[in-house]
Amino acid sequence: MRIFENPSFSFIPNRRVGYIISGILLLASIVSFSTKGLEQGIDFQGGMEFVLGNTEGLSTVAVRNALEGPLGSQPEVKTFGETGLLVRTSVQGEITEVESRILSTIRSNFEGADPRLEKTDVVGPRFAEDLKRGAIYAVFGALGVIFLYILVRFEWRYSMGAVAALVHDVTITLGLFSILSGIVPFSLQIDQSIIAAFLTIVGYSLNDTVVVFDRVREYKNLFKTESFPTVVNRSINGTLSRTVVTSTTTLIVTMILFIFGGEVLRGFSFALTFGVVIGTYSSVFVASPVLVELEKRAEKATA
Repeated sequence: MRIFENPSFSFIPNRRVGYIISGILLLASIVSFSTKGLEQGIDFQGGMEFVLGNTEGLSTVAVRNALEGPLGSQPEVKTFGETGLLVRTSVQGEITEVESRILSTIRSNFEGADPRLEKTDVVGPRFAEDLKRGAIYAVFGALGVIFLYILVRFEWRYSMGAVAALVHDVTITLGLFSILSGIVPFSLQIDQSIIAAFLTIVGYSLNDTVVVFDRVREYKNLFKTESFPTVVNRSINGTLSRTVVTSTTTLIVTMILFIFGGEVLRGFSFALTFGVVIGTYSSVFVASPVLVELEKRAEKATA
């Protein structure tokens, strides 16, 4: 890409623009958490699960839309095996009454349909709480391990920059889920697959950040007469071509998954798509500026 052959953009000198953008996004996310909250799937709030047989030819999207009214909220509907459907809902009530509503709705909305109930299950509140706790431990455990990894590979200032970028990415992505929930025409419920997407975002963002930090360490020894902010800016420009090419190719894949992956994968692929964008942004405008600020403070303390 010739445009990035010898780039010389002023990322670090203009880092305050990044601070303003990130501050606005973080503030909007926190406000949305406080006022609107997150839409949780039955994995984290409890609910009922039904496996239906004899449902050949029924579209999962059509069944989901048909059940939304009778159940009071949009259920999760997936294919199960070759001819079955899996219906998951957080609706309250007796399981037999909910089962009757599901079967009667499908029979009345789809001519010739005669679904059979093959299995029922209930995700209790206690189990849902355990899953929620496990998801929180997974995210914070990943951040802790990443901090130690960067600490061993570089030093503590690099660790702080990397973890700040990761917390920034996860918070803003969750904030987007909170803000857009109920607005976009697909489910943004937080379930186990979305937690997997967040952990993937963490890994992707970290990889981008480590590439920049590796170049910083290399250039720090190579350009000893230059100031540290100049070295970091040079490092970002030096890895810019790789960053843009990697992010673009990854975005193509996640957007194809979003468009053609079906309704079930839409929330997951949406999280990945936005995560690639915010992860690329944070490695340049969050992790690197935080490193520069901490280095400047260390120099002042030494002086």
